[in-house]
Amino acid sequence: MHLSSYFDRQRTEDFLMFSPSHWIALSIITLVCILFYCFRFEIRTDVRLRQSVRLLLIIILMFSETGLQIWYLSQGVWQSNSSLPLELCGITLLLSVIMLITRSRTLYSFLYFAGIGGAFIALLTPNLVYPFPHFRFLLFFIAHGGIVLASLYMTWIEGYKPTWKSLLFTMLGLNIVAACVWVANYILGSNYMFLSHKPSTYSVLDYFGPYPYYLLVEELFAFIVFLLMYLVFFWVPEQHKSRRKRIRRIPY
Repeated sequence: MHLSSYFDRQRTEDFLMFSPSHWIALSIITLVCILFYCFRFEIRTDVRLRQSVRLLLIIILMFSETGLQIWYLSQGVWQSNSSLPLELCGITLLLSVIMLITRSRTLYSFLYFAGIGGAFIALLTPNLVYPFPHFRFLLFFIAHGGIVLASLYMTWIEGYKPTWKSLLFTMLGLNIVAACVWVANYILGSNYMFLSHKPSTYSVLDYFGPYPYYLLVEELFAFIVFLLMYLVFFWVPEQHKSRRKRIRRIPY
């Protein structure tokens, strides 16, 4: 097969969810996250290494969005109603770049939940038609994996932590973002963030009922996912750590 076919918008087959290539892509991203966690102390204590990792993540994210826009233009398919970075993951990708550059705690409070949560769901149920090894397939998983790693970097390397306020801030922020995107959809006749109808490919929204009710269910689903992300990875471990400290202080 000619190399250009991996870049061309024409395709002979579609992406198949939970196919071997999908599982391999998920496994690679998971492995990178595990390695990132295992070497967090080495990265954190080495200033040059920490800066290099942060710069690498910025480059990966910027390459992902730039590469996507170049692909749209090169294939003559760029349209204002479908090619702007106004999907949730497109928005969180750009915000992740700003967060990594500025190390903003405010953006982290939003992106820990909206970035990781949104990218995680997108990775499980990709709104994708191009199979491996197409450029769009590779770009999709690199971009969404980069979004996850950006917030994990701020958590594991920079030592940032979300709070209960972060959870509420994220829900408020998502509604503000959705309102702005709804206005853009009205002007452009688009369906960014699937605020007008569900995607044509399979997604978790298929279980949330018809329009517009799925938007309300989606918001409840997001809150539950974000709540679990906080409870499982922060609140429960902190409670366990506090309990162990109290036990050690009890005299025998």
